[in-house]
Amino acid sequence: MVSAVIQSSCNPQKLYKNVDFDREVYVLGIESTAHTFGVGIASTKPPYILANVRHVYTPEKGGIHPREAAAHHARVAPEVVSEALRVAGLSIEDIDAIAVALGPGLGPCLRVGATIARSLAAYYGKPLVPVNHAVAHIEIGRLATCFRDPVVLYVSGGNTVVVAYAKGRYRVFGETLDIALGNLLDTFAREVGLAPPYIVDGLHQVDRCALEANEPYELPYVVKGQDVSFSGLLTAALRAVKQGARLPDVCLGLREVAYSSVVEVTERCLAHTGKREVIVVGGVAASPVLREKISMMVRYHNARWGAPPPSLAGDNGAMIAWVGLLNFLSNVTIAVSDSVVRQRWRVDDVPVPWR
Repeated sequence: MVSAVIQSSCNPQKLYKNVDFDREVYVLGIESTAHTFGVGIASTKPPYILANVRHVYTPEKGGIHPREAAAHHARVAPEVVSEALRVAGLSIEDIDAIAVALGPGLGPCLRVGATIARSLAAYYGKPLVPVNHAVAHIEIGRLATCFRDPVVLYVSGGNTVVVAYAKGRYRVFGETLDIALGNLLDTFAREVGLAPPYIVDGLHQVDRCALEANEPYELPYVVKGQDVSFSGLLTAALRAVKQGARLPDVCLGLREVAYSSVVEVTERCLAHTGKREVIVVGGVAASPVLREKISMMVRYHNARWGAPPPSLAGDNGAMIAWVGLLNFLSNVTIAVSDSVVRQRWRVDDVPVPWR
């Protein structure tokens, strides 16, 4: 279990002019969309993120098994909630609202978080605040970087999308047509015997394997307009390994094609919108290789880029608490009876009243 208080050097009032930060408000947020059960506590006063506690489900073999992950979340939830309150130095009575990620994500996992959030809200008489998981990644990235109006590349195990804010919500300027970038990397690593674990010392196993390559193996590069596609790349990479190609060379080719394609569509969005900032969020945002590619691209456009620290890049409760706080201060709450989970809740379906 990992816990932390996170200090942001950013003044949120510069980012959220429609939100009143003069009130002292505390919101507890629950994240359970996939393999992580996380609880965060956010405040209107510095350090803004008072607690960020998480416990990660790791399968013995294969990918995430939704029912096993849900059972893990239900088992660790009481301990994680208690630890978050302890780290923040608060009691449940001090909390003003309970926020929960209602989607997108894995159904069984989402239902565990939603059930716990509903129970806390109903028993203690707290407002319940709905949060979109993708919006939470974006906003914690903005808080961490203090970027006002960035293009956002959101890459994780279940999501690959390029978005930018326009007319009241985050608009999608490109996305994967099939599997996500993180899913591509994890599935390939698992199928060729590199994983689990998928991440070692902050580096994905595919990136680590690529360090031993002689040259990149040529693989299909698929960008369709503003969208990317990775299923054919995965099939071609696995076929190459089965046919005797050097695994490190295939890893290097796979990585270069995958990372370069998402950087390309991000660059197109940057050029189209005329924005001057880029942030990279989600679990894959921790990749130093992807970060270097983004850095080179933005320098060419005289723009700047940033990413949240590793503790906020992957799934975590702090980001749910933070957007829960923004929603609560914007009078966005939901009745317990209406708090259904939405496995395919798109980011561009969510109004953003605080901008």
